[in-house]
Amino acid sequence: MPYEGGNRLGAEKASKLGHIDVVKSPLVQKLIEEFEHPDEDNTPGEVKDNPIPEDQRSFPFVFAVDGSIQPIDSKYGTTLRQVAFVKTALFRLDQGKLLQLDRTSPHPFALRDIMRDSALFHAVVFPLRNVRLGDKSVYDSVRQIIYEALQDEKLKEISVFETLKWLAYQKWDGKPKPSPDFQCPHCDEEVEGLRYDSDKGPCEKCGKEVYISDMLGFHLEMGEESAPGSVASAYMMVHETLLLFSGIRHLWESGQEDLFDKCLFLKDGPLNLRSQYVKLIDPIRNFLDFAKKEGITIYLCGQEKTGLFVEHLELIGKRIPANHYFLPDNEYIRTHVQQRKANEQYGYRTNYGNKVFLKVGENHQLVVSIPPGKYIDSDTASDLIGFDRITGTLKDLLSFRHENALVPIELAHGVASLSTYPSAHIFRLFSGI
Repeated sequence: MPYEGGNRLGAEKASKLGHIDVVKSPLVQKLIEEFEHPDEDNTPGEVKDNPIPEDQRSFPFVFAVDGSIQPIDSKYGTTLRQVAFVKTALFRLDQGKLLQLDRTSPHPFALRDIMRDSALFHAVVFPLRNVRLGDKSVYDSVRQIIYEALQDEKLKEISVFETLKWLAYQKWDGKPKPSPDFQCPHCDEEVEGLRYDSDKGPCEKCGKEVYISDMLGFHLEMGEESAPGSVASAYMMVHETLLLFSGIRHLWESGQEDLFDKCLFLKDGPLNLRSQYVKLIDPIRNFLDFAKKEGITIYLCGQEKTGLFVEHLELIGKRIPANHYFLPDNEYIRTHVQQRKANEQYGYRTNYGNKVFLKVGENHQLVVSIPPGKYIDSDTASDLIGFDRITGTLKDLLSFRHENALVPIELAHGVASLSTYPSAHIFRLFSGI
């Protein structure tokens, strides 16, 4: 790897003649001669495609979430200071208004009218290095910021903090339960759950105060005086999930279960959480399964824009006819997508949605996630909640402005996104680092 450029000296350049030694290598020459180039696509694995259901009951309302992060670093003298700005957004789309848009070239004023009063956004900034709150360490500063940011007054109407408690204490069935166990941020001992509906409480071992937000585990990837940028990206990921479920919780607690039939909830990215943040996975699965057993269908879907599954769909897309889907099971995913062996079922700890490859029309290829409720490794569409209606109506949401785009997610991104220029430069001046 070359040396990067610095303030005094330039970057190391790659050799312009380095290829000569490679092509003269006897081993390389021998291998090139032995390589074969099949004329046909030998992508392994059987693609069991099925026609997309013809359920035409469109959703009057679509809720979409997206998020963005912008890290900022700056030197004050010889000291490197780092912060990260995070922005998330929940966008509500009225399908009646969407159908009036020109999909190819929507009029800017028409988009402005749709977006007016249709979006909620949340913004926060995290100190990562040599920046802190008062005399607190970076570690305690980030913990406090997360606890307070989840109670953002700007989102008081839907209360993301109450959604965190609703999931952590599994309030939907009316049976009081403690929160999931988690590691104390002070003594590192296991906290056997906070008392039902508590915002915070004492650690049973050291007696120091812990927050319900500590249950998520942000402190597990921080040092005392610095935090990696992954803390900010993890917060964005968690907040997107909580923002989406805030809309679901609002309908559930207000007794408007009949409105679920009119609403589709879309998330930018897969329906999963990673690492220590998986503590919310079981509560989410339990809620979706509980609602399913109560006869209430929650129409929830995530779309992936990048990653292994999107790359794999590019390989197999030509083998999937228009308006067909392919639902890969664990064996297919491990063998042909991840290309590795593992004893544990794919997504068992991290996913609350199963992957689906979709080809909508001739030009749109989508990787989406649809939840089954409790975890299940299945290649049967009927196991996924609301599968027929979700996949049957995605064609109504297609955008032709970007490759394989969905309009609600596109509009949510328009609210949540932060550009490198000029946003990063403005943030650097604004933060004063």
